[in-house]
Amino acid sequence: MEHVDRCVVLVDAGYLLGAAASLLAGEPARSRITVDHAALIQGLRERAEADTEQPLLRIYWFDGAPDRVPQPEHRRLRVMPRVTVRLGALTRSDGRWAQKGVDAAMHAELTELARNRACSDVVLVTGDGDLLPGLMSAKEHGVAVHLWAVQAADGDYNQSEDLVAEADERRVLDRAWITKAVHAKDLGGVCAPSPAPRPEIAAILSAPLPESALAASAERAAEARPAGGQNGAAAPPPEHGSEPHHPSSPGAKGVPTPKDLAGLRGPGTPPPSPPPANATLRWSSDKGWVERPGGGTAGEPPETASLPTLAQLTSAEQRWADREEDITTVGGDPFEVGQVFARRWMERLPDASHVQKLSVMYPRVPHRIDGELLRYAARFGLLAHKDDQIDEHDRYAIRAGFWREIDVRAAADQARPL
Repeated sequence: MEHVDRCVVLVDAGYLLGAAASLLAGEPARSRITVDHAALIQGLRERAEADTEQPLLRIYWFDGAPDRVPQPEHRRLRVMPRVTVRLGALTRSDGRWAQKGVDAAMHAELTELARNRACSDVVLVTGDGDLLPGLMSAKEHGVAVHLWAVQAADGDYNQSEDLVAEADERRVLDRAWITKAVHAKDLGGVCAPSPAPRPEIAAILSAPLPESALAASAERAAEARPAGGQNGAAAPPPEHGSEPHHPSSPGAKGVPTPKDLAGLRGPGTPPPSPPPANATLRWSSDKGWVERPGGGTAGEPPETASLPTLAQLTSAEQRWADREEDITTVGGDPFEVGQVFARRWMERLPDASHVQKLSVMYPRVPHRIDGELLRYAARFGLLAHKDDQIDEHDRYAIRAGFWREIDVRAAADQARPL
């Protein structure tokens, strides 16, 4: 039985994107780069067919994901033609994320393809020496193995020397090739345009925290130290329905949490009343407490309760189309996620007056809509645990994108002649 004359590409995404981040941003963190996955896949296909002189059968994309749950980039990749995604686990150990099972999956796929004579050429984009037995097995089955490296940041190898020695062909994906699809993020500025200035939010963010909030923050920090231990173990997750606490380092001014903001009050304003029994702070941009047993819209002001949620405005056909758009076109930037959600909500409103009604509520997003917005953002991996804390800045960016779209629509409605 002869080999079929075609090529297969096996990509270790952790190696490819980590090495690209080192090359372009100076460190291997994938959060430091942006990736155009469609352009990257097209570039891999064209390069593989040119180097092997064989048509492409398939690109296998091996990556890690928490609990093996596909992330937004994986969902986009797996619907692309000739792309198969294989996920290993992503676990956190000693403060670092590590892939588990990716090497074993690549080894199994490589040996199976060679044993079944499914291709004549295999392109490996990896640097891990653990794949050496699989590479040697493929060669013994008559498959030509092409090993690709990402140009190393220091000009040296970033691959196992044993892999390099055993490969039939070796190529380097240089900076010029990489930058056709991968770019370093500019962390010096805001990646999304700033929304129109809102004096209320500026006052909230610039106002000093009340002494009670600062004292509580210091107390939480003292409590967190023994719980975290010397190894930086994660603190227990916040109770559902409450905001996580973010103790600020001495001398640093962190982003105030809604619980801190609830303690702020203007001149002449009476002190806030204590929370009701069996109440929890809203997990939203609404300040104040909500009783657990009531649930739903209990205690919600009439002008807020009358606003429909996106789920109430969305048909089954639209829900399918939304999912398709999320997978194929929505990038997952926090600001963009807020914009997409607001745009869908406004487009489906039966009564345009709801937009003006919501606009005057700034900066408070109604609880039901805000909760729905944050749950939507969670689909894109936002609001997930980062360094054992929930990222407050992502949450602000999500709401900033939401308000930008509301502002644009409200201004257009006001400018429209009667």
